[in-house]
Amino acid sequence: MSIATRLRLSTETQRQIARAMQMILFGLIFVGVERQSPTIVLNALLGFSITFLPAILERDHEIPMNAGLSLWITAAAFLHAIGIIGIPGTNVGLYNAVPFYDHITHALSASVVAAVGYSTVRAFDRHSPGVELPPRFMFVFILVAVLAFGVLWEIVEFGVDVLTSAAGVEMSGFTQHGLNDTLLDLLFNTLGGVIVAIWGTAYLTDVVDAIQARLDGNTDT
Repeated sequence: MSIATRLRLSTETQRQIARAMQMILFGLIFVGVERQSPTIVLNALLGFSITFLPAILERDHEIPMNAGLSLWITAAAFLHAIGIIGIPGTNVGLYNAVPFYDHITHALSASVVAAVGYSTVRAFDRHSPGVELPPRFMFVFILVAVLAFGVLWEIVEFGVDVLTSAAGVEMSGFTQHGLNDTLLDLLFNTLGGVIVAIWGTAYLTDVVDAIQARLDGNTDT
């Protein structure tokens, strides 16, 4: 059972929440311009762009993206971008002001990455007679994929940290805070992967079916 279902959120309510997040992200672009903050502008613009991904997948690739999946992806982009904005009256963003905020966003983002990996590999598994992946392998694959992505992201953060420090520019949201912070990020990445590995079958079946159908269609042609 999804979080939205547990909270008894209707499909329309989920769509409205996703739209509200999308509009806030759009507004943050102008906030960044007003504050002359490239960090806010870039992160808000990236997050705003990601919110269109579900619609593009459904329209151009016929991948079913229900309101819950759209909200899931939008929330991951939204929470990252909003965490950079300073709390009113201070210059401190949610990433620094709220304990574990960074790790929560990592877990949510990692769960989206895990969902993409699971759906793609599961579709290939069902499409190709020569490929047979047991459930245990799928579980391990998702965790390894998420960990690999997490390590790559930490390397990106380190690289951005070095480059921006050398240029005298502060890039909140891409800053590393030591070894303990990095290890906690990877731990929460793994948590996001575990959630998808356990419940992915129940909530990503339609997505897997659609990807498999496209693979089968490509083979037929």
